[in-house]
Amino acid sequence: MLLNFGWHRKLEFQELSNDDYFSKNNEFAAWLKEKRKIYFADLSTESARELFTEFVKDWNKQKLESRYYEGIVTGPRTSHQWNIKQ
Repeated sequence: MLLNFGWHRKLEFQELSNDDYFSKNNEFAAWLKEKRKIYFADLSTESARELFTEFVKDWNKQKLESRYYEGIVTGPRTSHQWNIKQ
């Protein structure tokens, strides 16, 4: 289904369910950090699943920025700063 997000810009949109937990994990991790100020790695499995349900609701109501629907390649996972030597 194509939806209009203003200015005649159309994006492909597919409704999500809780079964999409793994396929939309990058988008979910970004949503957690930006909207909830929480890192994915800081959550228990149960908490992450509960918050994913809220993410699905926002997604399906088209409350998210267009970049979420376009796809996010990587999401913030942890606050840890890796010190990798080159």
